[in-house]
Amino acid sequence: MRVILTDQVFPTVSLERDEFSRHGHEFLVASNESEALTLIEDADAILTTYMPLPAKVIGTMKKARIIARYGIGVDNIDVRAAAAKGIAVTNVPDYCVEEVATHAVAMALAMVRGLPSADAAVRQGEWGVNTVRPLRRLSSLTVGLLGVGRIGGAVARTLATLGPKLIAHDPYAAELPPGVLPVSLEEVFKNSDLLLLHAPLTEATKGLVNASRIDSMKDGAYIVNVARGPLIVLEDLLAALRSGKLRGAGIDTFPQEPLPDVSILEDVPGLLLSPHTAFYSEEALVESQRKAIAQVVKVLHGQSPDYLIAP
Repeated sequence: MRVILTDQVFPTVSLERDEFSRHGHEFLVASNESEALTLIEDADAILTTYMPLPAKVIGTMKKARIIARYGIGVDNIDVRAAAAKGIAVTNVPDYCVEEVATHAVAMALAMVRGLPSADAAVRQGEWGVNTVRPLRRLSSLTVGLLGVGRIGGAVARTLATLGPKLIAHDPYAAELPPGVLPVSLEEVFKNSDLLLLHAPLTEATKGLVNASRIDSMKDGAYIVNVARGPLIVLEDLLAALRSGKLRGAGIDTFPQEPLPDVSILEDVPGLLLSPHTAFYSEEALVESQRKAIAQVVKVLHGQSPDYLIAP
């Protein structure tokens, strides 16, 4: 059978070549989106990372049995269109839990302890606590979690060891980690000194963090987003930082990547940025590849995949 990789983002695809060859499958890597659109028409399986696969594209697939995404989110795939054609859609929801949780906690602690300002002060020859004042003890703060899945749960368990009050809103969570108080969406915004976003991107969550909700937050609060960029209306967040409504924001994902105009970030106080790297470690990349490959092999051999999104 024929397996197509729509967009190659890994240092090597030797894992894919070896595994599919071992099972007697042909494996082709598209050199660009145009070639990918042609190749997937007769593909039995599609591996993808970022390439958009809307209903129109899925409609051209004549033989596909599975679309396997290397990452967690599947917002680049029209899942309903795939399900309507009986095409399995899979992801790898557990490959970078440790990495993203660590990144979120690192961003949160760096802001709460004023590390970006402290670093800049020393480089400018400034000294003393006035360079970071005011800082508050973490255990005196309320930390809110918007979404408590694998990653949000790991963040909650880590931060719990440092003593803050933990609250969370997640309408889909069967249970929350010990010590985490469930609250409404309005309450998680209103009561959080530090708000961490771990929600998926859906029509309901797009633009969830906007000017109105930021206005409902405490003055001087912090926001961390290592989930999906469009959860935040970026212009509203930057305005809140400039006005001092928010004291800080740690952002790893953006509505458009790369940012079309980085000048919008100039002279914005309290920003701690990373270029969508929260998911990354060498181990995480290999785990993502191995698990995505496994979903394809299982479906092509008539077995049930481990991470079925639809149908």
